[in-house]
This record gives sequence, C-alpha cells and structure tokens, in this order.
Amino acid sequence: MSGLDRRGFLKLAAAGALGAGLTACGAGDGSDSGGGTSLRYAWWGNNIRQQNYTKALKEFAAKNPGVQVEPEFADYAAFQERMTTQMAARDVADIFWIASPQVLTYHKSKIYRRLDDIPTLNLADYSKQDLESFKIGGELNTMPFGVFVPVIRYNETFAEEDAAELPPADADWDAWAAFLVDYAKDNPNKRIGMPYEADADLPFESWLRQRGEQLWTQDGKAGFTADSLAAWFDWWDRLQKAGAVMSLSEQEGIGPDWAVVGKKVLAKVGNSNHLIDDARMFPDHTFRLRGMPVAKDAQAGHAFLYYPRMAIYQGIDDEKVEAAGKLVGYNTNDPAMIATVGLTMGAPVNPKVFQQALDSATGDAKETLTVVQAGREAERRPRFEAPPGTNTWRTAMGRAAEEIALGRLRTTDGARRLLEEIGAGITRAA
Repeated sequence: MSGLDRRGFLKLAAAGALGAGLTACGAGDGSDSGGGTSLRYAWWGNNIRQQNYTKALKEFAAKNPGVQVEPEFADYAAFQERMTTQMAARDVADIFWIASPQVLTYHKSKIYRRLDDIPTLNLADYSKQDLESFKIGGELNTMPFGVFVPVIRYNETFAEEDAAELPPADADWDAWAAFLVDYAKDNPNKRIGMPYEADADLPFESWLRQRGEQLWTQDGKAGFTADSLAAWFDWWDRLQKAGAVMSLSEQEGIGPDWAVVGKKVLAKVGNSNHLIDDARMFPDHTFRLRGMPVAKDAQAGHAFLYYPRMAIYQGIDDEKVEAAGKLVGYNTNDPAMIATVGLTMGAPVNPKVFQQALDSATGDAKETLTVVQAGREAERRPRFEAPPGTNTWRTAMGRAAEEIALGRLRTTDGARRLLEEIGAGITRAA
C-alpha cells in the first residue's frame, strides 16, 4: 500500500464512514428494493479513494436507472483476505479489483468471466494489440482500468531551496547514486536524498528489465537471477551506508510513511500514480516525475506499463451481466469516471480518454500523464503477471531488505533466500 494513508483509512472506518459509503449508493444491506439490478463492486484503497469511488458509483447509478451498486471496500491487505474467504464460499462480488500478485492465482481458481462477449462493454477504442496484451490465458477475462510506470519523484521546491542540480534525464544508476551522496553531504537544510526503499517492486522490475531479465517468465517462474537481485540490494546498501538514503529508524521502518518522510527527503522511487495522493500532503510544494535511471548497457525494450485490473465474477447471475458490462465500461471508457476519481489508480487505459485527459491536464495530473505517455510510446518487451504462489513475495522482499539494512544479512544471502522462498511458493501452488 505504498503511497496510501492507511492511518487515515482506519480512522475513517472507525468513525463509521464506511457504512455511510455503503448506503450512499443504496442497497447497503444487499437487497434490491428498487426492483432493478443490484451489483456488488469490490475495491481497495485509502479514505480519499473510498470517498471518490463511492461518489463515482453513485453517479453511475444515477445515469443508469434501474442499476444500483453495493460497494465493498477495504484496505489492500484486508481486501485480499476477504477475497480469499469469499472465493472459498463462492460468494465473490460481481465486479472486483485484482491485487497484482493475485492475477494468475485468481485465474487458476477460475473466478473470471469472459468479457469480450458482453454487448454493453464497448472495446472499440482499443487496438488489437492492446486487447491481446490485456488477455490472461489467451482470453479477455480481466480489464485494465489504469496504467502507470515506475518513476523517481522529486520535490522541486526543495531542489530550488537547496540549489540542487539534478542529473540529466538519461542519467544511469551510478550517476543518480553519486548525486544523492553529494546532495546528502552538502545541502543547507540537512535533507536526505531518498527514503530506503529496496523493496520497491516496480523500480526493481525496471532494474531487472534493463539487465535483460524480468520479474516473471511466461511459464510462471521468477525471471531474474540472484546476482541481479543482490546487485539491487547492493545499490541501496551503499546509499544507506553513505547517508544518502534514510536509515530504518529515521523512516520508522521498512515501509516509510510519506507524511513523515516527505518533509525530510528530496526524492523517492515509486509509481507514477502515487503523486496524485501524496502531493496533497504537501500542498505548498511542487513535485516532478522523471523516469528511472537507465543503465548505459540497458537492453532494448526494457520500458514497461503496469495495469491494475478488474474482473467480473464468473458466477454472476446472467441477468446482471449487461449491467456489469456497463459498469466496467464506465470505469475504463468514460471521462466522467476519471473526472470524479482522478488518477489515483493510474492514467486512463482507454487511448481516447487518455488523450483527452492529457490535453486538458494541469499540475500533478499533467505530470503523471506525461510520464506515462513516454512509457506508452517506448519500445517494450512483453511483461508477464505474477504466477500462483507468489502472493506474499513483496512481503518477503521487504523482510530481506529490512534484514540487510539492519546489518543482519549480507546482500548475497538475502538474494538467495528470497529466490528460494519465491520458488518454494510457486512449487506449492503448482
């Protein structure tokens, strides 16, 4: 849940605002008192996202008389736990978001319904290549509803105050590291270069793809070597020892809270969509996005796009399918949805809606869309989803990164153990 205000979500839930959100769209008790179609819609996020999506779903219902929406909201971890329980009971929401480590796990459990036979889901704006890239197991059974890319985000206000001249856009990893070390040693406000985020998954994937490797293979294995993983850990370890990134005590753990560290660092690695929520915490500052550092010998096609996905449950009642198609289409194809929820889950995946948003965007939205546009225009090798059995790999990576940062584990040992743990999970799920 990097970039999300978990504390704020929990406070909101405790205050009962979640219950208010459920009734805002009607049918909070699961009934359909209006005699029309009632759809269960499950998603995750922070309190801001909960409020925005609840509003958007209410707007959808107003535009589609006879269709009501029952929101089922939770934070990221609780969402996955609930999905596991619901899958076991075969009581899954009609429409649901899919956590990235679970895409192929859910597919293996056969809970996705085919989408390209639903007449109310308009796919005309997508190219054949787009639709092929969306498919899982050769079938269009999930639908991306956003797109984002790995980035370095930096505080332009801090850079100006500190008279810091950032490396050029095509700087490699060594040049970026050297800049961070120099900056942390000598800036007038005693700021640190970045938080320690050796467990940042999309930036790590960028590192791998530049080296000619990938996160996952098409046949469902880890697509990277222990050497590449150890080199990634080494990069972060050197920065921490040089004082260029925060210690775990300074950032209060392996998962830095942006509200805490944002006032202390010049930059951070992350995902392009995180700017939208994070910038609101520091409204007097200007933030910029740039692509990840690129190795001098980077392999062609290393750029990639990440798509958050949603699906329709395969057990949905037949009489609800067309209404569900409308709601999926509203999420993916309608500018009105983006106008309400913003870019918190990434840039619009629909090419026409994306261009409309880019043409009218300003500020943080323009910053986000522009960096995604560069990713869309870049040459890209195929990218594959996480195989079954890897749903906890990011937690395991965070654990290894933490042990290395605390000096309890060598980078080579951390890399070996993590790959062994990933492999064991895949084997158990086979």
